[in-house]
Amino acid sequence: MAADDTPRTVVVTGAGRGLGLAAARRIGGDGFRVVIAELDAATGRRAEAELRADGITADYRPLDVADPHSVTALADSLAHDGSRLHGLVNNAGLANAVGGKPFHEIDIETWDRIMTVNARGPWLVARALLPLMRANGAGRIVNLASDAALYGSPRLAHYIASKGAVISLTRAMARETGDLGITVNAVAPGLTEGESAVDIPAERHELYRLNRAISRPQQPSDLVGLIAFLIGEESGYITGQTFAVNGGFTMN
Repeated sequence: MAADDTPRTVVVTGAGRGLGLAAARRIGGDGFRVVIAELDAATGRRAEAELRADGITADYRPLDVADPHSVTALADSLAHDGSRLHGLVNNAGLANAVGGKPFHEIDIETWDRIMTVNARGPWLVARALLPLMRANGAGRIVNLASDAALYGSPRLAHYIASKGAVISLTRAMARETGDLGITVNAVAPGLTEGESAVDIPAERHELYRLNRAISRPQQPSDLVGLIAFLIGEESGYITGQTFAVNGGFTMN
């Protein structure tokens, strides 16, 4: 059991770049120790160095969310070092260069890869880390979904199915963890500028620009405040919800 003065830890998967890195920086700025759980070692180490240079307590840990052994190894390493686990941001996923084909032309291997990483991955990580949150007495889980699952974008059926699964998983997990003091919510970003958006066709960027209430491009900084709030203390009575952050591209 971690000592009471041990900094509370938040694990951010896929935190080596883009939105994951931005979220880790924002959460770390709130005083949490952040664990950069990243598949690519060079990217993870670089992010660790950047955050430490900013005065944030950050540690890189290798993680492949598609590999149950890798997920278990992450949980074991956190237990071994006495981490006081407070939160998990399930950010890792496949998003770049995944679209373009109608649902009846998507091959089975591609479908299974997207579902394994984007839908099974968050479940595997949350399942492995839940005992550490329970030992801490409370916790926060934030799952990254996508507004594509709300809008029904064409030629993205496998991606939409995976992110729709994340939204449903969020609700199921919230029902089971509420009385454990652990909240589970989802954030559904719109098309966000960054590495994952490089290969998205120009017409999709234009679709968002023309149909958002706020027409300017969406940035990672537009999302990190909500993620940090959902990780923080003041969100303790909010659970099972999906928050679309897309400049009004979709509206409830």
